[in-house]
Amino acid sequence: MDTLPLVAPEQVGLSAARLDRVRNWMQHQVTAGKLAGLTVAVMRRGELAFAETLGKADLERNKPLRPDTIFRIYSMTKPLTTTAIMMLYEAGQFQLDDPISKFIPAFANPRVYSGGSRGKIDSVPAEREINFRDLMTHTSGLTYGFMESNPVDAAYRAKDGVDFQTATTSLKQVVEKLATIPLIAQPGKAWNYSVATDVLGYLVEVISGQPFEVFLREKVIEPLGMVDTDFHVPADKHERFAANYSAGPGGKLELLDDPGKSRYLAPRKVNSGGGGLVSTASDYLRFCRFMLNKGELDGVRLLGRKTVELMTMNHLNGDMADMGTPRFSESTYTGIGFGLGFSVMIDPAKAFIAGTPGEYAWGGAASTAFWIDPVEDMAVVLLTQLMPSSTYPIRRELRVLTYQAIVD
Repeated sequence: MDTLPLVAPEQVGLSAARLDRVRNWMQHQVTAGKLAGLTVAVMRRGELAFAETLGKADLERNKPLRPDTIFRIYSMTKPLTTTAIMMLYEAGQFQLDDPISKFIPAFANPRVYSGGSRGKIDSVPAEREINFRDLMTHTSGLTYGFMESNPVDAAYRAKDGVDFQTATTSLKQVVEKLATIPLIAQPGKAWNYSVATDVLGYLVEVISGQPFEVFLREKVIEPLGMVDTDFHVPADKHERFAANYSAGPGGKLELLDDPGKSRYLAPRKVNSGGGGLVSTASDYLRFCRFMLNKGELDGVRLLGRKTVELMTMNHLNGDMADMGTPRFSESTYTGIGFGLGFSVMIDPAKAFIAGTPGEYAWGGAASTAFWIDPVEDMAVVLLTQLMPSSTYPIRRELRVLTYQAIVD
């Protein structure tokens, strides 16, 4: 896992005996049938102190999970897309408060949902346009179709709606269609998890003049040495691709996406900056090291230190709970804010969880997660394949188990 050798946990201020609790917890997830398999890696002070892989990658084929198994990381794609757009920010291509209509004219003069019934959407003009920071902080007024809480979500799901995961046209066409649907809130006023990062992917394409997936691969993924991270699984790696499951009746695991027939086996025309990547534990650890190093890895610098600091501070007015009625997201809301592409811990006591102010994180729809703690110089990566991510509180449990292992 990664190019890092395992060190004795005590060398980096962790307790080997206490880290055994992580191993026991992992075994319980598999033995109890909650997860088919999972990988956990804990890094501190630049060293790998814990790396375990347990269970199956594919129950139907009885294939064991391996350290190099490839997982769907869904929304853990978002920090990489945000890294790409912030590289263009550093190149002077835009300011955070620039309206995105400067690059996507279809987003000029947006309208905001104001009510309606029987599928009809009433709307009013937006008080201002969506800017770049709105997209990166999920305060743009965009939403996700799967939220199913108002007519705007339904418009996303309609036959001619917008789904970046399954669309077969082009990123341009999906984004321009999205721009015709009213926002669910005034830009900058409410925190709503959304397709905003998919729009950022298209902005990377427009601003750089390269297809989004090409820019991301050539400017971010390859320079960071993330050798197994891509928008599809190439033929020579199909054997390493995990199955994806959901919890059926009684919590029994049901196959959701067969790795032998998955849409991830071939390249796609529309690549989702919000949730399209597959990756491995070792690759994502490299991204975590890059962030902990404030924008540099193995002599390759993609972002400046001040930019990383800006990305990982809270940009909300308070925490996520202060910014509107919480709907689904990959995080709890109280005591946690949001930066540019990451959730940011404000107050562990308010969040009811062990942690450190300034720690930043995110997760994916198939129960994957990572968090990075600059104060403790620590990063944790959790990879598994179970949807939805709200099925079991495994992220919160693992946070407690990793933090309790700190003994220095």
